[in-house]
Amino acid sequence: MAFLFIEPTIEVVPPMITDDKIVFGLLMMCLALVFYSSSLQKGFWSKFYKIVPALLMCYLLPSILSSLGIISGEPWEVVKDGKIVKESSTLYFMASRYLLPAALVLMTLSIDLKAIFNLGPKALIMFLTGTVGIVIGGPIAILIVGSFSPETVGGQGFDAAWRGLSTLAGSWIGGGANQTAMLEVYEFNPSKYGGMVLVDIVVANLWMGILLFGIAKAAQIDKWLGADSKSIEDLKSRVSKYTESVKREATFTDTMVMLGIGFGAVAIAHFGANYLSELMNSMDAIAKNIFLSFLTSSFFWMISISTLIGIGLSFTPAKSYEGTGASKIGSIFIYVLVATIGMKMDLTQIIENPLLILVGIIWMAIHAGLLILMAKLTRSPYFFLAVGSQANVGGAASAPVVASEFHPSLTSVGVLLAVFGYVVGTIGAIGCTILMQLVATS
Repeated sequence: MAFLFIEPTIEVVPPMITDDKIVFGLLMMCLALVFYSSSLQKGFWSKFYKIVPALLMCYLLPSILSSLGIISGEPWEVVKDGKIVKESSTLYFMASRYLLPAALVLMTLSIDLKAIFNLGPKALIMFLTGTVGIVIGGPIAILIVGSFSPETVGGQGFDAAWRGLSTLAGSWIGGGANQTAMLEVYEFNPSKYGGMVLVDIVVANLWMGILLFGIAKAAQIDKWLGADSKSIEDLKSRVSKYTESVKREATFTDTMVMLGIGFGAVAIAHFGANYLSELMNSMDAIAKNIFLSFLTSSFFWMISISTLIGIGLSFTPAKSYEGTGASKIGSIFIYVLVATIGMKMDLTQIIENPLLILVGIIWMAIHAGLLILMAKLTRSPYFFLAVGSQANVGGAASAPVVASEFHPSLTSVGVLLAVFGYVVGTIGAIGCTILMQLVATS
């Protein structure tokens, strides 16, 4: 899911706390509370976390604060000097642009490319199945909702619902660049775009929550699917053994070096991303080609460069820093990102436009159902189902989060699939939009 915002024209009430310094402290307190309670070996919490994964709570607690109006990850309006001014939290931007690329580097230092290739084609099969689910899910959802509420999926000209839903297709297959491309190509009314953003946020985050809940029962799900997870367990075992072989107590110098590697890579990634995105924008053959629009996105290049740096460092002595906790530092950054994603989710928004939300829920249910069917037929582990789905719907900001929850060594699988999503995102979204237009206008 992309986090691209063209704010609706309606007035948005500011949250109780608007100072990011205070909000960040609250988010860190939520994370600390989750990890402390999940570490308890007896009592209520030990039973609770056997059912609900800690990662889901790291996401849910900030969303509760957002739903109560205490904090918000969405833009709001305030009056200053007699003028309406739009303001918003910058914490998600900070986490996704600074912490995420650093985490990707630190968590891929110990990557075992050979073992990843040994995972076989099932990861790609599940990813493409998720893509097909999004492509066919849109028109089917329009058919179902249109049968009892045609006005919800109707509209004429630039107000036509299928035009707005095309942006969801771009977001749920690729990412922000693909979403922007769909908005520009199909010229949906910007004043109504906020409703589509709402569907994007609510439905995609609800689905992510369900996937995270499933992680706690991954073993049972794999047994039901008849899945063979030997290759995944082999990769986890190989990385764990390597970590143990180089494990040593981290010194202050080690910590500073790891932070230097992580944020140094962030600097390089942003420098390269800015240059390459500007270069691609200056080339008409790319900038005006809808299928190559993802190449003009600086976020795409930032993720790609960060991943390549991490892979490159895995062939150098820097790989040994896994033994001093490189992936643990990366995991901290990932959890901060999770908390900022959670604060973007206001659970009360579900009732604001229930039928449009219903379109998104049906759409996502078709995506999920097709993934489950394919996983059953191919005996693919739940890991491939969850990460394949998030590589489509969540993109580079969410797929690594879900993958790392299974094991830090699997983070790179989520990143690589998410990057691939950018490539096929626009093509798949256009195919989906054509089908939605045919259904909506027939």
